[in-house]
Amino acid sequence: MRTRFPPSPTGFLHVGGLRTALYCYLVAKQTKGSFLLRIEDTDRERLVEGAIENIIRTLHWAGLDPDEGVMMEKGVVIQKGEHGPYIQSERLPLYQKYAKELLDAGRAYPCFCTPDRLDQMRKEQQEAKQAPMYDRKCLKMPKEESARRIAAGEKHVIRMEIPRSTTVTFTDDIRGNLSFEGKTIDDQVLLKSDGFPTYHLAHVVDDHLMDTDLVIRGEEWLSSLPKHLLLFEYLGWKAPRYAHVPLLLNPDRSKLSKRQGDVAAEDYKEKGYLPEALLNFLALLGWNPGTEEEIFTLKELIDRFSIERVQKAGAVFDHEKLDWLQGQWIRKLTPEEFVNRLKPFLEKHLAAALRDPELTTRATLIQDRLTLLSEGPDMLRFFYEEPGVTMELLANPKQKLTPELVKEILPQIRTTLEGIAEKDWNREILEERLRALMESKGYKLGQVLWPLRAALTGKPYSPGAFEVAEALGREKALTRIDNISL
Repeated sequence: MRTRFPPSPTGFLHVGGLRTALYCYLVAKQTKGSFLLRIEDTDRERLVEGAIENIIRTLHWAGLDPDEGVMMEKGVVIQKGEHGPYIQSERLPLYQKYAKELLDAGRAYPCFCTPDRLDQMRKEQQEAKQAPMYDRKCLKMPKEESARRIAAGEKHVIRMEIPRSTTVTFTDDIRGNLSFEGKTIDDQVLLKSDGFPTYHLAHVVDDHLMDTDLVIRGEEWLSSLPKHLLLFEYLGWKAPRYAHVPLLLNPDRSKLSKRQGDVAAEDYKEKGYLPEALLNFLALLGWNPGTEEEIFTLKELIDRFSIERVQKAGAVFDHEKLDWLQGQWIRKLTPEEFVNRLKPFLEKHLAAALRDPELTTRATLIQDRLTLLSEGPDMLRFFYEEPGVTMELLANPKQKLTPELVKEILPQIRTTLEGIAEKDWNREILEERLRALMESKGYKLGQVLWPLRAALTGKPYSPGAFEVAEALGREKALTRIDNISL
């Protein structure tokens, strides 16, 4: 099957868009078909420079590279395939051609109403508690007058005429049987006054000419479906299958929005979520595998996914579930893979780590402790920068560690560590000797380990004291304790 993902370059790719792209990709791959990327840039007022590149890079990061359409090679946007161009602003003559066909067939008409008149019309409809719909003033205009005004260069749009008595029926792949009465459907604008099409005309033309088999999109487009089905009918084309996926919701079941958290896939990438974790999470936002399984690779999703198991109800974007999946995927990485994923964040925030031959060994100490890769540089910083250690950090009320007790215990820790030879400096010997100190003096374990770990790292949270001391080495560990002013 041929599926397409057609984002608008109006900003960073939304996580809802990434989920749609994922579903399109899965259907294409499991049917040995093609996944196509089309750019729908007809809303000229909202275009954002660099958005096309961001969309392509995000899909590549997620492992969802298109087989056809808009791509990048050596940082340059290109188009590949037999159905191009794949950027809608390069296809204007096509849309204008089919708009004229609809005009000539009496399926559409010119509309000269100004924005001010339309605003006033909607205001009056709202006051009368009527559904906002165009009142068809220009539909009644004699053709001779329309032609004269067009010839005079008067600004106008092209609207489709919806038969008020018609009923449009369709079977959606997710929603099942649907029915729409013509009297509830607005006469949609198809071609704007600047010659650019609206989404409604453009996607119908493109999905036909690009041989799209299945249109997967958000349920917000459900109310527009009858207009699109009528356009296919009017132009003499067979409509593709449609599947309207559920909305992504905030925990309060409102529509996912920036007001309550991150909505751009870029935000999750920059924070250091793994693409495997984010895709795994997005796949489950609407799709039910039918089992208790929750961890899926992209290949497993290709094998298991089915539109039939996508739910109708909105899916709550649960950040706790995402973080849990992220933890599962982090722990799946080999130490070498983990370091490779960390490197972009280290390059930005802790370049010294990249010159460390012991980086892989040291990074394994934090692999089970972080959630986001962006946390890595700060968690590793104590290896490469001398920490600032305060008595406020060393003294911990939870461990019943007063400043006086710290001043008593820390020198004993120092003496114990000094008694361990370089050749014996490993976590097993460190633990053996420090436990012996604890037992001989009647200290609790935390009263020994907390000040040692704090002294070595300068942090309230870090890998365990024995692991840190071993990784730092004897000389550096002793020096750091010596540098603390009690």
